[in-house]
Amino acid sequence: MMTNLFSIFDPSTNLFNLPLNWLSTFIGLMFLPYTFWLFPNRHIFFWNFILNKLHMEFKTLLGKNSFNGSTFIFISLFLFVLFNNFLGLFPYIFTSTSHLTMSLSLSLPLWLSFMFYGWINNSQHMFAHMIPQGTPSILMPFMVLIETISNIIRPGTLAVRLTANMIAGHLLMTLLSGTGSSLPTFLIIFLIFIQILLLILESAVAIIQSYVIAILSTLYSSEVN
Repeated sequence: MMTNLFSIFDPSTNLFNLPLNWLSTFIGLMFLPYTFWLFPNRHIFFWNFILNKLHMEFKTLLGKNSFNGSTFIFISLFLFVLFNNFLGLFPYIFTSTSHLTMSLSLSLPLWLSFMFYGWINNSQHMFAHMIPQGTPSILMPFMVLIETISNIIRPGTLAVRLTANMIAGHLLMTLLSGTGSSLPTFLIIFLIFIQILLLILESAVAIIQSYVIAILSTLYSSEVN
């Protein structure tokens, strides 16, 4: 009996006081067979197609002033979050992206590196972003304050968006499955159908949220050039 509904997200498995749940972050490596890197097959063609599409889109967002290979970090971020989001849909696998510890450790270092690079190398460009063009003089202090606050909360919004979406779907599926033991047979069939639809929706959310965090990180980095 759960004392708290959110206890399903607690990292409770441990060995010698080491939280083994967080090792689920690296299970995605097991889905790539060794032959993936050696022989051409459908999997490598499929992944190359996705990576090329992502590379072209991120390259367009970063602009002409971006460094060569700068899209790889955002493609890696996309794939890392995508694997962890999908793994959380399997039974008895810990969802690491449903914790702010994981999502903040991804978004905060990226945001800090963008800010340090922008303020050190392009300080005038960063100051220009504080005041939109055509702002009246009397509103300039308020616009600087609003832009500063919106800039500071960016890593938090990235992390909370990912965490909240992962938690919401899992909680809804847990709540619905918990009512199955008290339902009659004909309603259980309907409940299973609803759970399948929710699982499809959660699969779409897993892809969308990994895409959103990668796109927003790319947009934030393009503002410092």
